[in-house]
Amino acid sequence: MRVPDDPPARCPVCDAAYDSVSVHAAGLTVNLLDNERYRRVCFAPVAGADGRPEVSFYHHIHEQVGAGGESAERDAREEESDDPVERA
Repeated sequence: MRVPDDPPARCPVCDAAYDSVSVHAAGLTVNLLDNERYRRVCFAPVAGADGRPEVSFYHHIHEQVGAGGESAERDAREEESDDPVERA
């Protein structure tokens, strides 16, 4: 596991803010049942420095994503919009 030197400002998978990011090149296990810190983890495939496949994990805390798993910020934008197309 490693932490990237230049992580993106927002999660490239769901465009939400995230708490931390880690990159994994070997086997791993994910279990978020009753997790007190993280609500969701997004996974994005990346190429490592040597070109081998790795997976980036974007860790979202409860306040960063809504109860339905969507971005809390996206939910707020949709609530402000009266245009049903923008909410889709």
